Amino acid sequence: MLAVALAAPAPAGAADIGPDDEVVITGTVNVPKGKHVDRVWIVDGIVNVAGHSEGSIVALRAPVRISGIVDGDVIAIAKPITLTPSAQVNGDIVYADERPAIPRGATVYGDVRHVDAGDVSLPFGTFAAIHIAIWLAVSASSLVLGLLFLWGAPRAADAVFETARTAVGPAIGWGAALFFGLPLAALIALVTLVGIPLGILTALALLPLWALGYATSDWLLGNVVVKSPEPRRVAKFLAGWGILRAIAFVPFLGAPAAFVATVFGLGVLAVALWRARVAAPAAGTA
Repeated sequence: MLAVALAAPAPAGAADIGPDDEVVITGTVNVPKGKHVDRVWIVDGIVNVAGHSEGSIVALRAPVRISGIVDGDVIAIAKPITLTPSAQVNGDIVYADERPAIPRGATVYGDVRHVDAGDVSLPFGTFAAIHIAIWLAVSASSLVLGLLFLWGAPRAADAVFETARTAVGPAIGWGAALFFGLPLAALIALVTLVGIPLGILTALALLPLWALGYATSDWLLGNVVVKSPEPRRVAKFLAGWGILRAIAFVPFLGAPAAFVATVFGLGVLAVALWRARVAAPAAGTA
């Protein structure tokens, strides 16, 4: 079954995703003995097929272990392919890492060929399926995160919008500093024995922080689009979220838009937090 629930149908001709296809952004695809899937598309994680894959397996950054049957091709871009003696591949094996060993008993009816990762040409439907899966995953997570933010801290959301109106420059500067500085700080911490725990914690916090920055920009854009004297926070957020997610669906435009939205959202949050921290002691002494 699909690892990412598809909330909307794919555009006609873009990708024919069936109910028994596995489309995974990050995680594990495990097909146990006696089970089957149609096709497997995975961006990052692990693939273990002991059962039967009736179509191809395409792994971008995932090691692939085959001990069952694959009727299609097995394509791995950045990680190795491992065959056990019981493996049977009826298509080709295409690898960009190291040549997979074919043990005694394993059968490969197609070709085993090496390609450079930059020269790999995958079917359009495969790219479309991965693009749609990523788009749906980010759409769902940003929607939930943004609504939780508005529900849990509505006054903070209003303060964030006020900060965006009055501190565009500082917000851009702080956003860029956080977006690039935090991964660098995590990397530096990881190479020092004492800083390893801090580096791990920082690395784990990056994705939630970036997601919060993106959801913040959904809210900010919605306030610009929906002109209303009443709060109508949810309506404003949904308007901004819908616009940014529509842009994100356009290939080669979605990634730059997401980068800008994430950087600006992070910066606005940082400046708003700083203002609130400075204002709190002043209010206490008044």
